[in-house]
Amino acid sequence: MGVPYIGNETKEIVEINNDNRWLRQRLDECSTERSSKPEPQETGKMKKTGFVFDEGYLLHNTGEWHPETADRLRVIVNGLKESGLLEKLIPIKAEPAKQRWIEAVHHVKYIMRFSDACALGMSELDHQENVICRDSYDAALLAVGGVLKAIDAMMAGEIDTAFCAVRPPGHHAEIDQAMGFCYFNNVAIGARYLQRQYGIERVGIIDFDVHHGNGTEHIFEADPTVFYYSIHEHPSFAYPGTGRDFDKGSGEGDGYTLNSPVLPGRGDNDYRRMLTEDLIPAFKKFQPQAMLISAGFDAHTSDLMSGVNLSTDGYDFVSELIMNLANSLTGGKVISVLEGGYNLQILPLLVENHIKHLAGLRGV
Repeated sequence: MGVPYIGNETKEIVEINNDNRWLRQRLDECSTERSSKPEPQETGKMKKTGFVFDEGYLLHNTGEWHPETADRLRVIVNGLKESGLLEKLIPIKAEPAKQRWIEAVHHVKYIMRFSDACALGMSELDHQENVICRDSYDAALLAVGGVLKAIDAMMAGEIDTAFCAVRPPGHHAEIDQAMGFCYFNNVAIGARYLQRQYGIERVGIIDFDVHHGNGTEHIFEADPTVFYYSIHEHPSFAYPGTGRDFDKGSGEGDGYTLNSPVLPGRGDNDYRRMLTEDLIPAFKKFQPQAMLISAGFDAHTSDLMSGVNLSTDGYDFVSELIMNLANSLTGGKVISVLEGGYNLQILPLLVENHIKHLAGLRGV
């Protein structure tokens, strides 16, 4: 995520079928829309991989100037349909989260303030970057609910992994404040849900959005039961200005936060080194029982929302490393949740490749 930039990109957006038949009929109609690209090649047994999407997410209207737009989900879904990957995934129907799960992370007064602002038709919440409309509160509840339904499916053994194509995103949302296009912290609520609904004692969160997840870090900074790792552009050069390498948590949570800041202009080599030297030993020591991913695709060299130059191959390395770690620590069980990523031309490919790693697929 991050503060919005104002720019114009020429994009062709293919509209999603509004009757949602692809979800109810396991996407059979996608066969007539596939491109000439070869099918993904399996290198082993494909994991049961869920996919969360709901057209309610498109109702969060941020306007034409804003980078966090419904078109992000449109191009992702259509890219998956055209590649033939969507029909390999297990559709997970989202439902609005119950307020008690939102309250597991956010203050009641903030929740009501957000609800009232949308009901009154206000255009922003807490800052002009946080654009809202009358449907934004419901969309945010549905985003959280989609993540929780994915967790339910994983814990029931119906899926091994899932990608949640939800919006609005969440990792900047503080306990009592909207920030950086985020209103409810989807991943943080998911972590609390794992703990309170399923008795998971140790949850590991990996955040590779190019902007530091200040909300997630602050929510868990004093909590030794949730390990938060983030790799992001250095806070001296990027929104929100948090996430320095000496921030390790506080109180009982000291040592359960780890940040790997990347300088502008740097890319694949730094990501390889930091993930290998920082993330792997930290998670092996922590031994999470479940893993959640804040998946941001705005570190790509073509995304104008940052100065980091991570390549497409670099993103593949990130996803592969995370899945190797999950395979060794949690039996390959992981839920990935969309955060940032604003170049609509490259975003579909990056998400497709990420899902292939979640599913145990390789190829083009």
